[in-house]
Amino acid sequence: MKHTPLLTIENLKVAFDTEQGQVRAVDGVGFHLERGSILGIAGESGCGKSVTALSIIRLLPKPVSSVLAGRILFQGQDLLTIPIRQMQKIRGKKIAMIFQEPMTALNPVHNVGRQMKEVFALHFPGMSAADMHTEAVNMLTRVGIPDPGQVLKKYPHQLSGGIRQRIMIAMALSCEPDILIADEPTTALDVTIQAQILELITSLRETSGMAIILITHDLGVIAENCDHVVVMYAGRIAETADVTSLFNHPMHPYTRGLLTSIPSRAKTAKAVLPTIAGSVPSLSDMPDGCRFADRCPFVHDICRQILPLERLVGEGHTAACHLYPQASA
Repeated sequence: MKHTPLLTIENLKVAFDTEQGQVRAVDGVGFHLERGSILGIAGESGCGKSVTALSIIRLLPKPVSSVLAGRILFQGQDLLTIPIRQMQKIRGKKIAMIFQEPMTALNPVHNVGRQMKEVFALHFPGMSAADMHTEAVNMLTRVGIPDPGQVLKKYPHQLSGGIRQRIMIAMALSCEPDILIADEPTTALDVTIQAQILELITSLRETSGMAIILITHDLGVIAENCDHVVVMYAGRIAETADVTSLFNHPMHPYTRGLLTSIPSRAKTAKAVLPTIAGSVPSLSDMPDGCRFADRCPFVHDICRQILPLERLVGEGHTAACHLYPQASA
């Protein structure tokens, strides 16, 4: 019997209306998420990571955004075409998301308890107020928040960034989702709290069996926590691989550039840190060929003329680059 991934994205194209016209923030993205695995999506700011995530749960801003093409298959359903009422039952209960900044994701005028109880009220309408309170306390305890009863009475501005982030995780896990999307879950947190949050997310994967999409620009986070990696650049996928293959044998010049720019204790003290020259092309003025061509040290004429498609460069390893022979991915 053929194995079916938990989530499959096929040829996803998302556009936004701007003053310069319509631009594609995501252009032909596709990947799989296996049950119980952690998939990392990496890339510079603006590469389309968060837009891809918001497309999965259909929370793209309207009316400025639109899905031009593609399918997002979850348990045999295309999430892009099902009725919105059906999507509302999946969002939060089957697929949950931790947003980048908990201070903006949490409602400032309601205390934590009311916001957590809203999750249960939405997905478990028959649950009593007492049971909602008990479950909220249990979830805060599960994510390591001390004195949860008191925290439920507080407002977001009265809590630290680390506690707010844990509350967001608790809310996301309240319905025991099949998929957790964590969009830059450690943004603006200090290093110690970052490590605690990431350890919490990965340990919850072990205990609950859920699959996780971890979105980050930090390749160190990818290396330590993920099973597979999708590297994005300017709205497209540059490379996909399991985490060991990607770090040991990066194939796309962009991935190589990212890896060589990571600080290392093996490098000479005060040595100049390598960087990727140039800048990401504007979404309103994308080149016809490879979007990384102007920054690539291995660029050829074909790179500026024809957009490279993903091709197999190893077992389960793809790269969208003309340096490698054309093959079906």
